[in-house]
Amino acid sequence: MDLFTLNAENILKKQSPLAERMRPRTLEEFVGQEHIIGKGRLLYRAIQADKLTSLILHGPPGTGKTTLARIIANTTKLYFEQINAVTSGIKDIREVIENSKERLGFHNKRTILFIDEIHRFNKSQQDALLPYVENGTIILIGATTENPYFEVNKALLSRSMVFKLEPLTKEQIKVILLRALKDKERGLGNLNIEIKKDALEHIINTANGDSRIALNALELAVLTTSASEDGIIHITLDIVEDCIQKRAVKYDKNGDEHYDTISAFIKSMRGSDPDAALYWLAKMLHAGEDPKFIARRIIICASEDVGNADPNALTVAVAAFKALDFIGMPEGKIPLAQAVTYIAAAPKSNASYLGIKKALADVELIDGQVPQHLRDFTSKRLEEEKLNISSQYKYPHNYKNSYVSQQYLPNDLIGKKYYVPTENGYEKIIKKRLEDLRNNK
Repeated sequence: MDLFTLNAENILKKQSPLAERMRPRTLEEFVGQEHIIGKGRLLYRAIQADKLTSLILHGPPGTGKTTLARIIANTTKLYFEQINAVTSGIKDIREVIENSKERLGFHNKRTILFIDEIHRFNKSQQDALLPYVENGTIILIGATTENPYFEVNKALLSRSMVFKLEPLTKEQIKVILLRALKDKERGLGNLNIEIKKDALEHIINTANGDSRIALNALELAVLTTSASEDGIIHITLDIVEDCIQKRAVKYDKNGDEHYDTISAFIKSMRGSDPDAALYWLAKMLHAGEDPKFIARRIIICASEDVGNADPNALTVAVAAFKALDFIGMPEGKIPLAQAVTYIAAAPKSNASYLGIKKALADVELIDGQVPQHLRDFTSKRLEEEKLNISSQYKYPHNYKNSYVSQQYLPNDLIGKKYYVPTENGYEKIIKKRLEDLRNNK
């Protein structure tokens, strides 16, 4: 490396964004992810013992995937190569592999190949890595915001340890911001900055677990604010709100965030919490989720979790779907919200859902035959068969309360109970009616 190149790199380091300058350099500086790199944890022990195998780091942006890969390389004294799957191809992979072979042969030094956005590589590109991961020419560290079990091929996964990184907590984001404000070498410590408590909290809340968003917001607030007469850069809530403009909502319609959010939405309705259900509904709509997908899930919940405790819930849910289809968005959010709050507040019963589950399980085990008296006597049968069937069948409307006791289940399942009504809501009335009929009241 010549002096010109070295000087250029030093200038870039000084002028690079705060988030880049403040990247932790050691495990001790790293904030968060104690569940995988806390002292005594598997990855921590592997790094310290220099016994690293290939890794896949999976987690949202700004949680430290790239930083952790660099720390691993520095801690283990391995050579570090980095490529991005968005801009790289087979040619780049082959070049890295050849360099790694030479480095291993001449200097007995292994190479960590860090691939950001590894899920962007197609199958053939991922397959090209396999032999060299397997024989140890490279130690692969792949980073992805997607679920690797869907996006990374199984052969590569089987040769790697998979670690999931979680969004940083508010306290962890606070630690990172305060460190950046104090650090005189890489951070903002050489500036006289005073940040209001509510301004700091707003940055933390807006970051939504992403350290990069937090540091970028802090840097923008500082760079766009002049020092006052006392020589202090005062960062207020108004300044921070102006810099941030809008809270970032993390929501990948094809990834874990999609499934996690819809799961929270359904569970909030099932758990009779209309406030939480409305929040998750709002998050999905704000993030651009297909409102018809949401409406279908509402219909399922109305039947599965409310059921006969309030039969009207299904009517409301289906009506909301039709209203959405009729009026479209953004007004469609109103009938959706009505259905969500109705279902969340309704009495609950999953008796019908459990009933069909049990019945389906029995259908797989028992091929029940239709009892003789329930068979169709209008079909092309012999006249004597029709007469026998019709004479055995008891027409319920000819009896009191339009009910008469007779066998309806197959012989092998006589006495089996699939539908067991609860005491909740309208189902209590259904339960009593069935008991009265069975007791001939």
